[in-house]
Amino acid sequence: MTTAGDIMHRGAQWIPAHETLDRAAQLMRELNVGALPIGDADDRLCGILTDRDIVVGCVAMGHDPAKVTAGEMAQGTPYWIDAGADVSDVLHQMQEHQIRRLPVIENKRLVGMISESDLAQHLTDHQIAEWAESVYARTPARP
Repeated sequence: MTTAGDIMHRGAQWIPAHETLDRAAQLMRELNVGALPIGDADDRLCGILTDRDIVVGCVAMGHDPAKVTAGEMAQGTPYWIDAGADVSDVLHQMQEHQIRRLPVIENKRLVGMISESDLAQHLTDHQIAEWAESVYARTPARP
């Protein structure tokens, strides 16, 4: 059985909810990632911040990324998967919620992230095609 832990990208880092978006952008650059899980004061997942969120939800709205926090950008229910979950559960979760990145949790701690590139590296062409069709075909246009 292939698990979430087998296909995840290790070394994912939180951005604390109180950190500003300019710091988040710097961390994304340092880590060469396009998304960061947002952690609250109790180290619980409270959202995911993407580079697109910073651009569209902050900069394009005329806000200063040095004054807006990651926590202010956290929206909706954060989804995650246990490191021991089967890869079919990973695909189902991402398809069901139409998400492209999924934090991986083990013993209540962030241990990695699963992104499209992780799927491409570890899944069969058939699995990737099914996943892409379900995630992209139903994805509503963003404003």
